[in-house]
Amino acid sequence: MKWTDSDNDKKREEETENLMQSPRMTKILLGTIAVLLICILILLTMVIGRRQGRTEKEDRDLQQSITDYAKEQQELEEQALKEKEEETAADQPKEDKPGEDREMPEEEEAAPESADNEKTAVVVDIEDENDEAYTKEYILKEAYPFFADNNQDAIWDLAHLKRYVKLSEGLEDTGDYYYQGDVDGEGKPHGTGLAIYEKNSYYFGEWSHGVRNGKGVWFRFYIKQKNKTNANGVYMSHSYSGEWKDNLPDGEGAEHYDVDISKLAPTQGRILQNVVGPFKNGLYNGDMYANTVDYTGNVQEWDGIAKEGVFTLWRDMSAIGECSVWRYRDDHSVCLDIDKSENKNQGIRELLK
Repeated sequence: MKWTDSDNDKKREEETENLMQSPRMTKILLGTIAVLLICILILLTMVIGRRQGRTEKEDRDLQQSITDYAKEQQELEEQALKEKEEETAADQPKEDKPGEDREMPEEEEAAPESADNEKTAVVVDIEDENDEAYTKEYILKEAYPFFADNNQDAIWDLAHLKRYVKLSEGLEDTGDYYYQGDVDGEGKPHGTGLAIYEKNSYYFGEWSHGVRNGKGVWFRFYIKQKNKTNANGVYMSHSYSGEWKDNLPDGEGAEHYDVDISKLAPTQGRILQNVVGPFKNGLYNGDMYANTVDYTGNVQEWDGIAKEGVFTLWRDMSAIGECSVWRYRDDHSVCLDIDKSENKNQGIRELLK
C-alpha cells in the first residue's frame, strides 16, 4: 500500500499522542516540572538570603555609625567640659601657702571693698606713664562704651586705675573737664556724651549746648580721699541718676552711696544710703524716700518732705536745737534728727556751687 504525506503526518500525530499518553512520558514530565520548581525555590531562597544579608549589614553599619557618632559627641562634650574647668581654675585666685606673705599691688590696696554689695575694684594698671593709655583721648574712648551700657562694675574698676586717677587730678582747681560725645556747631557738648572732672567725678548722659540737661548719671569715687563727712572712709562712692537741668539734678532722681559698713562704729548709728524723689537745683524738693544702714547691715526706710532743700519737721525739737527730718516708715514715733543749723541746702551738696 502506498502512503501519502498526509497519511504519514496523521500517523506521526497518532504515534505522538500515544507516546504522550504513555505512563513513562507522564513520569518524565512530572519529574521535569518538579526539578524546575526546585530550581525556582532555590533561586528565590538565594535572592531573599542575599537581600536579608545586605539589609542586616546595612543595619549593622547604621548602628555602628550611630554608636561612633554618639561616642564622638561624648568625647567632644567631655573635652569641652575639661577646657571650661581649666579656664575656671585659671581665673580663680591662687591661695597663699601658709606662712607665705603675698605682696598686694598698690592700687588693689587703694580700692576698698563694698560691704553692701561685695564690689571690689579689680584692676591691672599700666606702669609706663608715657604709654598711650594715659592720654585723655584713649581713656575717654576706652570708658565711653561702659558708661553707655551702664556697666557699673566696669566703671568702678576703671575709675580706680592709676591713669584715670591721674587724669582727674590734672583737672584739680581748673574748672575744666574732658569730654567725648555729640557736639553742636560751636563744638560744645550737645546730645549724648561722657565728661571726666576733677575729684574722680564723671557724668554720662544728655547735654544741651555745653550744659547737662535731660537724663544722666553722675559718679564720684572717694579714692584715698577723706573729708569731714567721710572721715573714716565709710563712703566709697556717691552717685545720682535721673533728670538734670542747668548742670544740676532737677526732676525725678535717685541718690546713692556705696557704703563700707565694716568701717561703721556702733556709736555712729545709721547713715544714709539712698534718697529717691524730686530734686530742684540739686536740692531735695517734695516727698522724699530714704533708706539707712547701720554697722550690722540693718536697712531701714524713712519718709521726708522738703522744699528746695529745707525739710518740714515731723516734731518740734527746737528746744534742744535739733530737727526731726526723716520719719521711720514702720513706726512714726521714731525720727532721724539733724542739727537745726543744717536744715538748709539739703541735697547733693557736692554738685552745688
